[in-house]
Amino acid sequence: MAEQRTLEQRRAADALAKIERLREAGRDKYGNYKSYVSSLPAAILANGLGQAVATVKSRKDRRGYPELYEHLSGWLCGGDAESPYPPGKGLLESITEHSQDDYLRAQAEALAYLTWLKKFADAFLEGEKGEE
Repeated sequence: MAEQRTLEQRRAADALAKIERLREAGRDKYGNYKSYVSSLPAAILANGLGQAVATVKSRKDRRGYPELYEHLSGWLCGGDAESPYPPGKGLLESITEHSQDDYLRAQAEALAYLTWLKKFADAFLEGEKGEE
């Protein structure tokens, strides 16, 4: 009988797959994703998930931001059986249409998921010049 993976393992596997796709696409595709994913948890803690995600979504003209929004939205909106929001709508729509309890759960889940995205981005993606 196969063992079930933990939520933490599923988060890590999903994040790793997304970072590997960015790495394969190359720096021209993901731009400064590494920097953006590193700063997003602080923005969430300072401003809340909704405002932080709205800022990411609004920067669609900068390489890396659309990918970051897509990664976070994909995970929080049906990326896992325990996702805070069901599939079918975007993250901003889900935030505005669901309860405060769902929002708080989504915010905690976003921070946990971003930990993995950040670790794998640090490990596998090139950063800005002068960045290690």
